[in-house]
Amino acid sequence: MEPNTTCLDSVAFKITVSVALTTLIFITIAGNVVVCLAVGLNRQLRNLTNCFIVSLAVTDLLLGLLVLPFSAFYQLSCRWGFSGVFCNIYTSLDVMLCTASILNLFMISLDRYCAVTDPLRYPVLVTPVRVGVSLALIWVVSITLSFLSIHLGWNSRSETSRVNHTNLSCKVQVNLVYGLVDGLVTFYVPLLIMCVTYYRIFKIAREQAKRIHHASSWKAATIREHKATVTLAAVMGAFIVCWFPYFTVFVYRGLRGDEAINKTLEAVVLWLGYANSALNPILYAALNRDFRTAYQQLLRCTYAGHSTHDTSLRSQGSRLSRTQSRVPGQQEEKPLKLQVWSGREIMAPRGATDR
Repeated sequence: MEPNTTCLDSVAFKITVSVALTTLIFITIAGNVVVCLAVGLNRQLRNLTNCFIVSLAVTDLLLGLLVLPFSAFYQLSCRWGFSGVFCNIYTSLDVMLCTASILNLFMISLDRYCAVTDPLRYPVLVTPVRVGVSLALIWVVSITLSFLSIHLGWNSRSETSRVNHTNLSCKVQVNLVYGLVDGLVTFYVPLLIMCVTYYRIFKIAREQAKRIHHASSWKAATIREHKATVTLAAVMGAFIVCWFPYFTVFVYRGLRGDEAINKTLEAVVLWLGYANSALNPILYAALNRDFRTAYQQLLRCTYAGHSTHDTSLRSQGSRLSRTQSRVPGQQEEKPLKLQVWSGREIMAPRGATDR
């Protein structure tokens, strides 16, 4: 969650890494903006499950805006270059947003578990109030493990230093207790519970798939539910691949100290964890039909909007040229009427506008 720089000596290699990190940041920001727009503009996606997905997207978006640019600058310049106060804010934001992202995925898995294992009681088990409490709990835990812990020095290895900060470095210290607690609460315990819930979900899905040959309408709805579950399982799989190496290094760093960790390895696993925030929107688009449809509608609306704008400009230019070609002082008594339909403007018959 906090970068440890590895100085890049080769100019070509530094350019390659710069392009890669910039692309990752752009995908993170753009992808999560699209997720928020898709849910906000598509009524079919407005449900309690997607409250967690929007929370996840907002969290990843904030990470892309507030943390990743500074992480990239720090990684590429091999020095911090900002104040110690801003170092505390930056590292606290980093820990908070990464923790909130992971806990959102954890809550999504619990929601899917309730929806598939007990669909009849799902509206009773998952209510707006409980969803709101869950979201609040996510941020309480995230703030406690980040801003509160760093401010009070719970992560420090000594009483005199809470953050390793010089002009060259900005890195949160990790002691034995903080490394174990943060690793367990943020990753390992949620990972264990998520594996159990998804195993039971897939077991139920397999059993119901055997009886799907004579599917009725309600079974078709069940199929859609399982497709959504597969999508979220893929999201969880990406989460494991991205974050397991980082937290393994993170806990080991708490046990053995910073000197025991290879700096290049630490930088690689850090950015692999960041990559999870860019992968989530891509997984939604690739595996979830409802999100895929919503993305296509957004793109069509954008294209139609540009087409309408271009057509309007051409129409205005045409009217201007006709006006300039007339005798000075002679003006049209009525404006030209235009009909807009599916992004195209059609001129009404000439007799409808001219006397």
